[in-house]
Amino acid sequence: MKLTNIFTMKSPFRDDFAIPGYYFGNGEKTIAIVGSMRGDEIQQLFVASQVVKNLARLEEAGMISKDHGILVIPSANHYSMNIKKRFWAMDNTDINRMFPGYDQGETTQRVASAIFETVRGYEYGIHLASYYLSGNFVPHVRIMNTGYQDAEDAQYFGLPYVYMYQPKPFDTGILNYNWQIFETKAFSLYSGSTESIDKEMAKMTWLSILRFMNSKGIIKYPCHGGFHPYVFDQSSLHTIVSKQAGLFYVLCKVGQQVKAGDILAKILDPYTGETRAVIDSPIDGTIFFSYVHPLIHQHSRMFQILKF
Repeated sequence: MKLTNIFTMKSPFRDDFAIPGYYFGNGEKTIAIVGSMRGDEIQQLFVASQVVKNLARLEEAGMISKDHGILVIPSANHYSMNIKKRFWAMDNTDINRMFPGYDQGETTQRVASAIFETVRGYEYGIHLASYYLSGNFVPHVRIMNTGYQDAEDAQYFGLPYVYMYQPKPFDTGILNYNWQIFETKAFSLYSGSTESIDKEMAKMTWLSILRFMNSKGIIKYPCHGGFHPYVFDQSSLHTIVSKQAGLFYVLCKVGQQVKAGDILAKILDPYTGETRAVIDSPIDGTIFFSYVHPLIHQHSRMFQILKF
């Protein structure tokens, strides 16, 4: 394992800001893995750290294939993580909206530029991503429909689902999109939670990364094949939006199968405890996403149900 800093910035008040990269193997740029780019992405940082830990052991045992290079960047925004802030601490900008970056621009543009110049040119790219809303997902692989996507390779992760996502205009600034435009086969992995560690889902995610690398001959890691994934697009998801604000009292969990009419949650009056709204499922399906904060606003996304 070789450790190097891919970006360093002087600080007048605290330790210098540095983004470490961990290199394994040698030779070709085979696969790059990028962890948390937002200060609340604790689950993503944990998954990346476990990938580093496992790769270090595999390299020591001589189980990384010849002429294959692996890069892991566990975190790109630990400044914000230290103060429990989601976006860049100084100006509240999002690193994962700044790609491919600009090395003479604002700080987050420079950070994005340093990351992208480092990971550009790899055959495969994996980003441990999070959603813009607080909530939990079923672990899955997400691929953007850019014309360069590869849904077949996504199945080698062995996760339950592969989500083919149609990018919106604001998605053109994220790492996954730019990776694909520059001809890297890019995948975003959603590992269940974000702000806390879910050990079971985290392990499912880091094992899926090792499984993918084993399937591609990058490492030698005996493992089972995982799930035979279900591939779907946005048309298969039904979104449920709140019509009331209040305490969000959830009665189900992500991954649970539900039938039309099943009660998913209640919205309670925060002062009296009386039920303001009962949220039931309009369709048969699997709960793919669930909002997790105990308070919810009106017109907020509560659930996404993957239709049977």
